[in-house]
Amino acid sequence: MKYWGKTALAAALAIAAGGPAIAGDIIWARDGDIDSLDPHRATSTLSRQVWYQIYDSLLEFDDSGAPVPNLAKSWEIAQDGTLVTFVLNEGITCHDGTPFNADDVIWTAERALGEDNPSLTKSSWGDIGEVEKIDDLTVAFHLATPFGAFVPFMADQFTSMLCDSNAAADDFGTGSAIGTGPWKFASWTKGAEVVLEKNPDYVNYGRPIDNPGPPLADRLIMRTMPEAQTRMAGLRTGELQVIVPPIQEVKSLQDDPGVEVYVAQGTGQNMFLQFAVNRPPFDDKRARQAVSHAIDKDLAIKVVYGDIVERQYCPISKGVFGNDPEFCKQYDQDYDPEKAKALLAELGYGPDKPMEVTLATWTGDSRERMLQMLQNQLKKVNIVANIEVMDIGTLNARDTQENNKAEGPGYMDLMGWTWFDPDLLYLLWHSPGAYQGFQTPELDKILEDMRTTVDPDARKEIVHAAFKILLEEAGQVPIYTPGWSWLYAVSADAPGFKIGPFNRALFNAIDH
Repeated sequence: MKYWGKTALAAALAIAAGGPAIAGDIIWARDGDIDSLDPHRATSTLSRQVWYQIYDSLLEFDDSGAPVPNLAKSWEIAQDGTLVTFVLNEGITCHDGTPFNADDVIWTAERALGEDNPSLTKSSWGDIGEVEKIDDLTVAFHLATPFGAFVPFMADQFTSMLCDSNAAADDFGTGSAIGTGPWKFASWTKGAEVVLEKNPDYVNYGRPIDNPGPPLADRLIMRTMPEAQTRMAGLRTGELQVIVPPIQEVKSLQDDPGVEVYVAQGTGQNMFLQFAVNRPPFDDKRARQAVSHAIDKDLAIKVVYGDIVERQYCPISKGVFGNDPEFCKQYDQDYDPEKAKALLAELGYGPDKPMEVTLATWTGDSRERMLQMLQNQLKKVNIVANIEVMDIGTLNARDTQENNKAEGPGYMDLMGWTWFDPDLLYLLWHSPGAYQGFQTPELDKILEDMRTTVDPDARKEIVHAAFKILLEEAGQVPIYTPGWSWLYAVSADAPGFKIGPFNRALFNAIDH
């Protein structure tokens, strides 16, 4: 256990903090900053965590992960699955005092689907032909084809409902954000903190927290503190109420009676390897399969994370529709170093000619240590992996760049995505794909059928057909879940914290 002297601690906190804590504040120290307050302009978890405090969606996920009413008190799906009608709760107000109604829903949807929207998740809305206002409290989505993931997507942060008064703000997403959520945006000092204030008019229609009204605290402050020990010190002195704990300190925090450690379950997160498949060596499935066979995934997980993550076998995470470890184990290219060597020998690689590749990931959550474990295992089968670690935005761009390069060393990375539905596979692997990587005509057809199939049993069969291709071809190599921002260390002096499904932090019931 590490201790700080008073002078050193004060200096560290003064550098990291945006201002002194006051009674009624909840200060949540995280290891990074948001990208944007605009749900149509970013995908990072750090951003999504803040959106969830400012905005509500039409629907919400209950504790079991099922969609339930929220801004919308009911919804109806037409028999052919191409019309979904929502009826809104009456009396909801935006943070600027304007009423929330069908106009706001339409403005949000049309903006999200606009040609100038660069979001990777735009396709997740489905093939929407029209969003129709029936009356002030009724709105209908007309889809060109049935879309099995549409209803649960209406509970996601990417479908956060934006009040149409945001249209008048030149700085929406950076200096302003108007929603209907439990916390109102006050300020964002980039690199330092996001400050939110209690929404005194908030009515909780769907969030799985035991507080039907406004938050109990006055302010929620998300403070950026990259230094793990600064976060630790602030939590133990009472300057901070919630922190992202460093992996290596979880055990000591669990033994501290003044701290409660929360480990998110059912996050929807999946950590996996993906490859640049448009040039050698990973344009040949044998090279990808060799990598998977070379990795002792269970050992790597045990050494790096212990029992705070678990092995993942399927291309989507546990708790997501269609996940079936026993099915996926049939097609997983599991640990078999001799088979890895044999596959590499077929490709001309061996002790005198190792396969040299780049192995990348993004910073944080002991991922670099995980890469070091994989690097050592790969070396044993004559694969030399050069590690590169970068921020998540750079990694996203790098993956697409690598898939568009015809020459250069092989490239693979440890990537993570979180989603509530197997439609994630469409986003990632249907051509052209989120990163323009692995794709096949057969997989494209399967993923198209998956989107338009509504019957659960039939859809599950289609999802499993997609799994089979991804695992046999080693287009995606699942490793573990969760993978990022799933740990919360909370002061015992701030009871009432809860993690909802899909790793949603709920602060409404904290009285501090």
